[in-house]
Amino acid sequence: MAEVLIIGAGPVGLFMAALLLQDGVDVQVLEQRGAPEPQSRAIGIHPPALAALAGTGVAEAMIAEGVQIRRGMAMAGGKCLARMSFAGVSDRFPFVLSLPQARTEAHLERRVNELGDGALHRGVRLTGLSDDGGRVSVEADSKSGTLRYSAPLVIAADGVRSTVRALQGADVRVKEYPDSYLMGDFADGTGFGPDAALFLSGAGIVESFPLPGQLRRWVVRLGTGDAPAGGPAAGGPAAGGPAAGAPGVDARWLMGCVRERTGLAIDAGTNSMLSRFGVRTRLVPRMVAGRVVMIGDAAHEVSPIGGQGMNLGWLDAAALAPIVSAAVRGQDVADRLRTFERTRLRAAARAARQAEINMALGRPLTDRLLALRNRGIAGVAAVPPVNSLIARRFTMH
Repeated sequence: MAEVLIIGAGPVGLFMAALLLQDGVDVQVLEQRGAPEPQSRAIGIHPPALAALAGTGVAEAMIAEGVQIRRGMAMAGGKCLARMSFAGVSDRFPFVLSLPQARTEAHLERRVNELGDGALHRGVRLTGLSDDGGRVSVEADSKSGTLRYSAPLVIAADGVRSTVRALQGADVRVKEYPDSYLMGDFADGTGFGPDAALFLSGAGIVESFPLPGQLRRWVVRLGTGDAPAGGPAAGGPAAGGPAAGAPGVDARWLMGCVRERTGLAIDAGTNSMLSRFGVRTRLVPRMVAGRVVMIGDAAHEVSPIGGQGMNLGWLDAAALAPIVSAAVRGQDVADRLRTFERTRLRAAARAARQAEINMALGRPLTDRLLALRNRGIAGVAAVPPVNSLIARRFTMH
């Protein structure tokens, strides 16, 4: 009989499992997907998350495989307006690591299997959950029929469409934004190397990030005229939905948009991933309900712009793991759980506000407002203490 059930084997659920398993906790992880998600979605891993991941022994291999982004540039009109170095944000990890989510999950799954052979159960879809105050009972469907599990504690790390949240009837505050984006991965011919680049165009921002394998991700902010009939395509970074659902918005369209806004050429024939996504915020007022705790996107979805969502979930897990271990050993953790919930909800709200700022800076502007914004960004970046502060905020310090 498991001491803890974790629902969801994405990056947050796997990390949670690794933390508990290495502390001697008997964990079972239930995942409805029969196989890992192959699509590259989240890519940015910030220094605080790298420090947390290092505690499970996976950070070194991830760093060896990924790209260390040590500097970002703001570009406009073919010129560099500002540079931001991450050298001062962390003594141990003075960079943002770029690594496709599929590879991140592979490293975490390998570690979970090393620590607890048989702990991960794929192809198991949650259908029922009951908390009697002493234990949580779970029902799930699988190819072999209905399965039943029971544990003193359930941790929900099952994403933005959390089944646990739905089964509990948990409240959630949702805010929709008008912003939508198209992103794609292509061969990198820019010469930017490991640097990230933001192109401040009046038609909307273009973001560009290096990936392993001499690839580069491009993200463009879509204007109202870019939306085909029927609205934005379903899916995106959170759901993995293809941009193919949006007629006319494809790799060639993205290539043309990048050329128009940045003056740079990318080869549409090298496209390996394409996804269109809208933006919303979901925040639960309570992460802890009885013997069920929600973490990651199950508790707080924030805009992908800024790359904080996956990192927030890891930091949830890092904060929760020692509390769970103490509870398994019979300690009273009620006060610690309340503190955990309060601090993590505060962190999620702060990340949501930062994401709103990031989106606002990238929206289309008239020529006059664009010139004012660009001069403001250049002026702020030229002040070293302010530049350093922004770098720390960007990297979740």
